[in-house]
Amino acid sequence: MACAVLAVQGAFIEHEQRLHELGEDCVELRQAADLARPFDRLVLPGGESTVQGKLLEELGMLEGLRARIEDGMPTLATCAGLILLARNLAAHDDRGTPRLGTMNITAERNAYGRQLGSFHAQTECAGMPDVPMTFIRAPYIAKVEPSVEVLSRVDGRIVAAREDSQLAVAFHPELDDDLRMHQLFLQM
Repeated sequence: MACAVLAVQGAFIEHEQRLHELGEDCVELRQAADLARPFDRLVLPGGESTVQGKLLEELGMLEGLRARIEDGMPTLATCAGLILLARNLAAHDDRGTPRLGTMNITAERNAYGRQLGSFHAQTECAGMPDVPMTFIRAPYIAKVEPSVEVLSRVDGRIVAAREDSQLAVAFHPELDDDLRMHQLFLQM
């Protein structure tokens, strides 16, 4: 089988490159017809969550992807992808934009400010030491329900979490040479 990468907007090519480095075949999801292609895992990349959500709905992909995730398809969501997975957004952020809403988290959009607020950190994540984390206009997880495992925090804020087969990170592992986050995803 292969890993599907949402390719309607955002940093999808970089995820494909990392997955290829690990020997994984990838398919790009650009339209509803692509959901018929065989794939057994999904990457929701960074980018602009509002645009991605609207495109998922307009292209007729939202419900099909939601059903697969709810059925247990392993899913890696980075940055904007985390926002797409979030069941809730912070009250001041919730504009009713279409989202998958499959993970029991509350996300705070653009929590670290504008593009100039981007930064790099290195800390433990999912029991792995010194994971490089590149944050670009990143969200963070403001709240988790008991079913969600917190995997990492930066400055006290939750930046990585897992619920069942969903792995959501506020940073961009595809922009660093460290492949451990993608390896973790492929082991799910």
